[in-house]
Amino acid sequence: MIKNPKKFKLKLQGFNNLTKTLSFNIYDICYAKTEQQRKGYIEYIDDVYNAERLTQILTNVADIIGANILNIARQDYEPQGASVTMLICEEHTFLDPLSNEQTPGPLPDAVLAHLDKSHITVHTYPESHPDNGISTFRVDIDVSTCGLISPLKALNYLIHCFDSDIVIMDYRVRGFTRDKSGRKHYIDHKINSIQNYIARDTKALYQMIDVNVYQENLFHTKMMLKEFDLDNYLFEIQVSDLSKYEKDKIERYLRREMMEIFYSENIPKV
Repeated sequence: MIKNPKKFKLKLQGFNNLTKTLSFNIYDICYAKTEQQRKGYIEYIDDVYNAERLTQILTNVADIIGANILNIARQDYEPQGASVTMLICEEHTFLDPLSNEQTPGPLPDAVLAHLDKSHITVHTYPESHPDNGISTFRVDIDVSTCGLISPLKALNYLIHCFDSDIVIMDYRVRGFTRDKSGRKHYIDHKINSIQNYIARDTKALYQMIDVNVYQENLFHTKMMLKEFDLDNYLFEIQVSDLSKYEKDKIERYLRREMMEIFYSENIPKV
């Protein structure tokens, strides 16, 4: 692992050919009791996270990581779901140099777009359990860049753009770039965990697990909310309208769904 080129002025032979890719899934879990409520939840998600809204989110991502948008393609699907793809290129700026330092990027308050050898994509997948009322909204996001810019600075922003109950992330640096002496470099910044790019207040809300393969420049982090408030998971239902038996049953369904997604395995019913 080499030192940060911003500080140590690594002199390259030509263009920085490293490809940095951040891929992650964000899950929002909900309980919708009736078929009509489940349909309403899907329609709500489709409206809130339509292609136009997703395009604005990805545009903000491009700004955060210091990229110029070259092209955008977006699509809303029937009966549900949306996709946006962007092509981008690195934006050179002298007033605010690009940085890959292990510090969190901005929060939200601080489609297909084409970048030059780089891209950002987002796809949404709303779905419902056929029997027990659980509905799950999944967002798949890929931010792939070439050159100095890194997608990690947008991570903090993206987590807060969605109701993120569970976040599963992979960061990979591929290829190599060559310095003036001809020596190959397989990574151009220090990193020991994706968690270093997430704000402290955000990390306090989640249970987190790392699985990293340092020699392959491959980093994996999973996050699941620690606190569980049933009110936050009910669609068009009030906790006060439920019996203790119903509350316990719904909470059990929700917790099982979250655990299965977090650990990527089905849990037998008790």
